[in-house]
Amino acid sequence: MTAIKHALQRDIFTPNDERLLSIVNVCKAGKKKKNCFLCATVTTERPVQVKVVKVKKSDKGDFYKRQIAWALRDLAVVDAKDAIKENPEFDLHFEKIYKWVASSTAEKNAFISCIWKLNQRYLRKKIDFVNVSSQLLEESVPSGENQSVTGGDEEAVDEYQELNAREEQDIEIMMEGCEYAISNAEAFAERLSRELQVLDGANIQSIMASEKQVNILMKLLDEALKEVDQIELKLSSYEEMLQSVKEQMDQISESNHLIHLSNTNNVKLLSEIEFLVNHMDLAKGHIKALQEGDLASSRGIEACTNAADALLQCMNVALRPGHDMLLAVRQQQQRFSDLREHFARRLASHLNNVFVQQGHDQSSTLAQHSVELTLPNHHPFHRDLLRYAKLMEWLKNTDYGKYEGLTKNYMDYLSRLYEREIKDFFEVAKIKMTGTTKESKKFGLHGSSGKLTGSTSSLNKLSVQSSGNRRSQSSSLLDMGNMSASDLDVADRTKFDKIFEQVLSELEPLCLAEQDFISKFFKLQQHQSMPGTMTEADDLDGGTLSRPHNSGTPLPVSSEKDMIRQMMTKIFRCIEPELNNLIALGDKIDSFNSLYMLVKMSHHVWTAQNVDPASFLSTTLGNVLVTIKRNFDKCISNQIRQMEEVKISKKSKVGILPFVAEFEEFAGLAESIFKNAERRGDLDKAYTKLIRGVFVNVEKVANESQKTPRDVVMMENFHHIFATLSRLKISCLEAEKKEAKQKYTDHLQSYVIYSLGQPLEKLNHFFEGVEARVAQGIREEEVSYQLAFNKQELRKVIKEYPGKEVKKGLDNLYKKVDKHLCEEENLLQVVWHSMQDEFIRQYKHFEGLIARCYPGSGVTMEFTIQDILDYCSSIAQSH
Repeated sequence: MTAIKHALQRDIFTPNDERLLSIVNVCKAGKKKKNCFLCATVTTERPVQVKVVKVKKSDKGDFYKRQIAWALRDLAVVDAKDAIKENPEFDLHFEKIYKWVASSTAEKNAFISCIWKLNQRYLRKKIDFVNVSSQLLEESVPSGENQSVTGGDEEAVDEYQELNAREEQDIEIMMEGCEYAISNAEAFAERLSRELQVLDGANIQSIMASEKQVNILMKLLDEALKEVDQIELKLSSYEEMLQSVKEQMDQISESNHLIHLSNTNNVKLLSEIEFLVNHMDLAKGHIKALQEGDLASSRGIEACTNAADALLQCMNVALRPGHDMLLAVRQQQQRFSDLREHFARRLASHLNNVFVQQGHDQSSTLAQHSVELTLPNHHPFHRDLLRYAKLMEWLKNTDYGKYEGLTKNYMDYLSRLYEREIKDFFEVAKIKMTGTTKESKKFGLHGSSGKLTGSTSSLNKLSVQSSGNRRSQSSSLLDMGNMSASDLDVADRTKFDKIFEQVLSELEPLCLAEQDFISKFFKLQQHQSMPGTMTEADDLDGGTLSRPHNSGTPLPVSSEKDMIRQMMTKIFRCIEPELNNLIALGDKIDSFNSLYMLVKMSHHVWTAQNVDPASFLSTTLGNVLVTIKRNFDKCISNQIRQMEEVKISKKSKVGILPFVAEFEEFAGLAESIFKNAERRGDLDKAYTKLIRGVFVNVEKVANESQKTPRDVVMMENFHHIFATLSRLKISCLEAEKKEAKQKYTDHLQSYVIYSLGQPLEKLNHFFEGVEARVAQGIREEEVSYQLAFNKQELRKVIKEYPGKEVKKGLDNLYKKVDKHLCEEENLLQVVWHSMQDEFIRQYKHFEGLIARCYPGSGVTMEFTIQDILDYCSSIAQSH
């Protein structure tokens, strides 16, 4: 091991200025044994660095190489595994744990002892030696004062120490002086001993000679100690003096701190006072305006508005913590509260007076509108009140109770004013509809309110009176009954339409202007509303608004929209009843007026819903539109009922039925009214109901007719219906138009065949027998050989129908048809032409049978087709 140690020192550590102190032959635990050496080394230069180096023998030669080195300061734990039993295993804990197995326990213990000594001498680091025998560490502690852990020679660490260069040089000089007498070692050692003794004696003499100097040195040291004591006394006195200065400086520092703290507090106090003064100080001018400002003039209103805004800002200032505990702040807040209460009372009282004065001033202008179909203009009143809009907003935000009271008073005063104006307005409208005041009494109008007082019986009586006889030609045949349509001409209906449109055109801007004013004056949101209608919960209760929020809390947008609608409902509560009365009057005058009202009201509802579907105007007009639609449906139902109740006369011919003519009148009127209307669907449904009723009841009357043949009643009336639908071009009745044409054609053909009958009766019976024989299988050319159907029999039958007799029969037929048909439909020539064509068809049929069954016989009819045409033309011209 010693030879390996010298070789490692020479080859590896000496070139790196390192000295090898301990070595141990190890291999890694648990793996295939590959031996290597762990070396403990120190550097020869200062500062000394201590390392643990792993050295391994090279695979290519017989030399060693340095593989890895760890600094001893990185070593945390040395684990010897067992402090009692001998165990060659040990662990070194660097950045990770390295497990080793030494070649012998002695080498392991020597290496661990060396590590412990190096740690004590150079590092003074807390390395944990675990499972290491305490005896091993105690043996490693050097004895003597000069052999402390911080001193001593490195020879105690290792038994061998290599000579340095200077020592080698001195030994060479000494050996040269002895002439290299190395061979005589005893003589050389003796010489060295003698020289050592000489040196020891010189040292003793030198020490004895320096005793005097030592005494002098000791004396100087004593004097120096005295001087040090004096200096310490002076330093003590200085320290006492500085102690008082220090106390004074501490007092000055504390005083400066208090001064700085006082200045800081003063600055903060000034800031707080400035904040309160700037935000809670109301100008004297504003106070005076709130207490005495003129609320009647524009300048005074503006001053009061500015003062109210300033007061609100002062009251709403966000106080900092603790401000509300200041007496001055509480007093100022109380002063502001008193000012607000005082001004709110002044403002509410003044506006109430303005509302009352408006009612008086507006009432004086009613007389000039009483004879005109116009409503008074409230724009000047709205314009004057809008000057107070900002003050109303201030009142709403500061004192909701007074704001709510003003709202209620406004509704009370204005509702009475509008009620007088609107009732007078509707009175004028009703008078203009009925013509004069005298005539209006006939329709149940009494008093200035213009209410309808007629009973149901008077309505029925009016319906009977106004029904009349529409057609003078049919008045003797039919009992018209209680027909709901009036006998007013187009001019009267146009007049009613204009008056009704004028009423709606006056009401609509009035309501919109009032709603816009309420929104602006009372600061309520009215736009961006969702579609909806009023419910019972939205209604008024005892004249106050139903508001689910606490007093003083601003309403949300949806509640403000409801509030506008409630206010409008209260103010214009008479509009809907008056409109319903006017509609009832129009329906009394002429049930067809419901068509005009349906179109006009639908248009106004559509316009109002485009502006705001949930507004009062939209809701009210929508409700009235429902009433009009019911009247319209009732008008249609009455017409159908009257169709079913029609009774025909047994003594006169029927002609065009009254309800057919009335349908023509209704359809013509409806098409002119509903042109480009929004509710065309209602009319189309009514058309469908009416035309079905007409079809059913025409057939019913035709079946009941005794004087006029059924086919004539069906033919004439369906011809009239077809002509009406063709002229009006009603798209939803195209199928009914085709059906009417088909019924007219079918019944025309049926009537022609029925009326024409068999004009050549015996000839017809003869040829029916011929056709029967052919049907039995006899060939046509062999029929003449039959005894009953020979040529002689044929000639005998033909001679019975000369041209004169045929013309006489046709003339009688023409007179019969003329008695059946009515003049107003003018179908006589159409029917006569159809009969002529049917007679010619029968003639051609007989000629064909003669040609096929009696060929070459020379038998012909006594008259020709041209004779038939001449007969028919002559008869038609003669009548």
